This record gives sequence, structure tokens and C-alpha cells, in this order.
Amino acid sequence: MHTCLHFAQVQDPPPRTPEGCEECLSLGMRWVHLRKCLSCGHIGCCDSSPGKHATAHYKEATHPVVASFEPGEDWRWCYIDNVIG
Repeated sequence: MHTCLHFAQVQDPPPRTPEGCEECLSLGMRWVHLRKCLSCGHIGCCDSSPGKHATAHYKEATHPVVASFEPGEDWRWCYIDNVIG
């Protein structure tokens, strides 16, 4: 099993836009599920959403770990290691 060192390095910053995906809100788009960047608190939509803004944020900012921002879900994903935690 692969160990991800990025999980131990992240924080839990407050969400920048707790009401939804930052880009979708500004563009008037809809999203499916939300992810929170554990480096800066960016809220982005998942890859099932038309905008795929969480992954776009990772590619632009290179912040490696997101957490689900959905009620009742408690998991994290590392884009670099492709592992869930």
C-alpha cells in the first residue's frame, strides 16, 4: 500500500466560499459535488461537474490535497499520489 506524505503536511483552512464552488458561483454554473483545498481553502467542484474546478485549481496552484466538502463525507484525495485517505 502506498503511503502519502502530503496528507501529514496539509492544514484545515476555512473555506473561501462556503456557499459553493468559487468559480461556478462567479460564472453562474452548477456543480455536482464540492471539494476543499487543504492548502488554501479554495472550494471547487468535482470532476463529475462541468467545470471540474477542484482539479483545475490543483493544476494551477499545485496544492496536492483536497477533502470532500459534502455533508457526511470525511475523506481526502492526494492528486500527486492518486490516493484517498
